[in-house]
Amino acid sequence: MTPITFTIYNSVGEVPTLWNTVAQSNVFLQTHYLKVLEESAPVNMQCFYIGVFENSELIGVSLAQYLDLNKLESFGERDKCLKTAVRNFVFKNFASHVLFLGNNMITGQNGYAFSKEIDFQHISEILAQTAKELTLYFKNKGIKIHLVSFKDFYEECSAELKKHDFAEVYEFNAQPNMIFYLEEKWKTADDYVASFSKKYRDQYKRAHKKFDGIVVENLSYEQIVHHEKTLYNLYHYVAKNAPFNTFFLSENHFSTMKKQCQTNFLLFGYFLDEKLVGFHTLLLNGTVLETYFLGYDSEVQKENMLYLNMLYNMTEFGIEHGFKKIIFGRTALEIKSSIGAVPVKMSGFLYHNNSLINKYISKIFPRLEPEMEWQQRHPFK
Repeated sequence: MTPITFTIYNSVGEVPTLWNTVAQSNVFLQTHYLKVLEESAPVNMQCFYIGVFENSELIGVSLAQYLDLNKLESFGERDKCLKTAVRNFVFKNFASHVLFLGNNMITGQNGYAFSKEIDFQHISEILAQTAKELTLYFKNKGIKIHLVSFKDFYEECSAELKKHDFAEVYEFNAQPNMIFYLEEKWKTADDYVASFSKKYRDQYKRAHKKFDGIVVENLSYEQIVHHEKTLYNLYHYVAKNAPFNTFFLSENHFSTMKKQCQTNFLLFGYFLDEKLVGFHTLLLNGTVLETYFLGYDSEVQKENMLYLNMLYNMTEFGIEHGFKKIIFGRTALEIKSSIGAVPVKMSGFLYHNNSLINKYISKIFPRLEPEMEWQQRHPFK
């Protein structure tokens, strides 16, 4: 069998010329997005780009991220309790140097892409070997990697990986990815609303009534630069109040996104009395619409049901532009299900480089995960 090898690159400028051809199925692995990570990554993140070769032909691309949680201002301030304090102590002392194989900033299977059919034995080998090589790279720099995490696999993929190099690695199921599979028969927002049961049609009307007076605008690069400080503050408020964080975006992230990804990245500003009070972002990924980061003023959000209206707006954009599905990610599960998104189970794999801690990882890790009680809604007739 032809040997498969890999090379790790420290910068996007070093990657092979055919990188984007191999990565064409996933915008999150193409160089314009990777340059965003390079130019405006969170302060505590360093990225690595992996080329997979058969003989000397590039057949696969992958992403890895190192996070130093010691550089984090906060792990999330929403839940003030003993469990949070314990979790923060554990992360600071035993899990502050984390290596992710995949993209920790987004939800979904975005860790690798191949230009040809490749079996899971090879995929699992490449992922495991990459992790070992990067752990050694950091060891030589005097940094001890505590945790190694392989991020976000759909069920059929995690089942396959477990047959090979991941057989002994702890598998965890984080919160599900909320995905909205759009009906082909929906051509307009009216078609979508017409398919709601009465209760959810009333919810839609109530939200729209509250939204009156807010102007939504698709912002240009120049406008994003102009509003950068406000955009960051709106984002930062939401991020800081999340139950758990491993990074915060840099202030120039959204303008860098627009500059690099251009028409594939959209930022919609929400204005009340000409003041920017919220925004949401979208990334066009083939037939998939990816929701990215958002932010809002908490007072306006309460008064005008801003977040719910953003979800409706993203959905209507997806319908009107012919997307097959919308990836809504793994926060605010209940409200996302109320607009039509459904939970899709995703797994990750995890090991600790301290063998004693790793032995008990299956008992330790679930206790650190923020618990989420939620009820799935079924909005359609």
